[in-house]
Amino acid sequence: MFTSRHVSGARWFSLLLFSSGLAGSLGGCATPPLDYQQSLLDNYRQAVANPIRTDEDRSADPRRKPLEFLQFTQVQPGMKVLDMAAGAGYSTQLLALAVGGSGKVWAQGPKLRPGLEQRLAQHPQSNIVPDERPFDDPVPLDAPKLDLVTIIFNYHDIAYLPVDRAKMNQRLFDALKPGGHLVVMDHAAKAGTGTTMSETLHRIDEAVVKEELQQAGFRLEEEGYFSRNRADPRDVIIFKSTIPVDNFALRFVKP
Repeated sequence: MFTSRHVSGARWFSLLLFSSGLAGSLGGCATPPLDYQQSLLDNYRQAVANPIRTDEDRSADPRRKPLEFLQFTQVQPGMKVLDMAAGAGYSTQLLALAVGGSGKVWAQGPKLRPGLEQRLAQHPQSNIVPDERPFDDPVPLDAPKLDLVTIIFNYHDIAYLPVDRAKMNQRLFDALKPGGHLVVMDHAAKAGTGTTMSETLHRIDEAVVKEELQQAGFRLEEEGYFSRNRADPRDVIIFKSTIPVDNFALRFVKP
């Protein structure tokens, strides 16, 4: 359940003012935070249940946990979001459905993937903007200050590519509004392995992610446990694992 510990009281107030399109006009009467939480949760559920999502998406849902993902990101209607390494657009589309017509999601990648092109051709969404840019300079020049950046199951890939991650992380930090969030989810490697398993096992030591993003100025705000599996030995390539992969989720904030 989406609990009040995820958002401070001051942030709840700003969200209440912002949420008139979702929860109705306040009419001079402040909507109780729990009412807004329920409205937000309903919005997430509607995004997950939306019929434009593909059969492939739904088959991946038990593994990718879309409702818990949206809750953890704290994405709100109207937000401006950059989805890094968008791939075929699984998370991009979920985020776009959650931000609604008043929001926008940039789907970043060095090259637009055929899966994303097909997704948008089948169900065009005006609030999804393809963003063909390199990882170390991923933010569109005309983008406003962002509310949220997501890197979902791809930081490990970026780690073995010829990418200046310090430059990338600083660019993301600069692109966010104060109080904006960066959410990283990835496949956990054994502690102490750093990035050495990134290309072979498609895993990364979460300590590396924490260290690199904190060096860029981010503060770790919360860790998510909804996709963890401590029984995973973390020494098998993710595609050949016979049990659910141990995935970490980290939410950083720009102070």
